Amino acid sequence: MEINEPVRYQLPINQWPESDQPREKLIKYGSFKLTDSELLAIILRTGSDSMSAIDLARTLLQKAGSLDKLARLSVEEILEMKIRGIGKTKAVTVCATVQLARRLHSDISKPERTAITTSEQIASIYIPKLQDLKKEIFMAVYLDSGNMIINDSIISEGTINGTSVTPREVFFDAIKFLAASVVIIHNHPSGNIRPSREDKIITKKMVDAGKNMCINVIDHLIIGHNSYYSFADAGLID
Repeated sequence: MEINEPVRYQLPINQWPESDQPREKLIKYGSFKLTDSELLAIILRTGSDSMSAIDLARTLLQKAGSLDKLARLSVEEILEMKIRGIGKTKAVTVCATVQLARRLHSDISKPERTAITTSEQIASIYIPKLQDLKKEIFMAVYLDSGNMIINDSIISEGTINGTSVTPREVFFDAIKFLAASVVIIHNHPSGNIRPSREDKIITKKMVDAGKNMCINVIDHLIIGHNSYYSFADAGLID
C-alpha cells in the first residue's frame, strides 16, 4: 500500500489541521496509515526553530539514506550528521526505539516452548539482535534435553579470539542452567559470514570441551546482515 507524504505547511504542527497532525492521524486512522517520516516525527516529538518535527524526520531519513540505514546507526553517528534540532536526547530516543523494535521482532520469531531442530530457528531469533552491532558479540544459547531454549548468555564482547572466549565461561552457565546442549553464536560486523581460521579453532575447542562434559555443542552460527552461517549445516560439527 502506498502512503503519500503529508502536505508541507509553513506552520508549527499544532497549528496544522488535525487530520494532518501525525499523532491525531495515528489515533484516528491507525499507525499503518502514517509514512516513515510521520512515525519518526512522533518519536522525535518536537522540531527545531526552523523545522517541524516532520521536516526534521525527513531530513534525518534523507541523510541516513533509508530507514534501514538509519536503524544501523549509533547515537554518535546520528550526532555526526549535525542536524540542527537533533541532539543527544533525540538520537538516544531513535536508537532505543530501534532496539525495542529488534527485540520485539526477536520475541515474535522466538518459538514458544518449541523444540529447536534447525539452524534457521535459532538464526531467526538472534539475527535481529546481532546483525547491526558495531562490535563482535559471542553468545551461548542453552537448551534442555528436549532441545528447548532455557536461557542465553553473552560470553565476550569485542574482537573474538582464542583468549577472549574459553570453554570455562560457556560451560559454567551450561552447568548452572542444567543444559543438555549448547549453540554458540557470534556476529561479524562486516556482514561477511564466512568463518575465519580462528572461528574454526574456537568451534573445535568448544565441541571437544562439551564432549568431555557430556554437553553437546550442536551448532555454531555466524551472524551477518540478515544472513548466517551454520557450522552444523556445513558439516563441520558432528
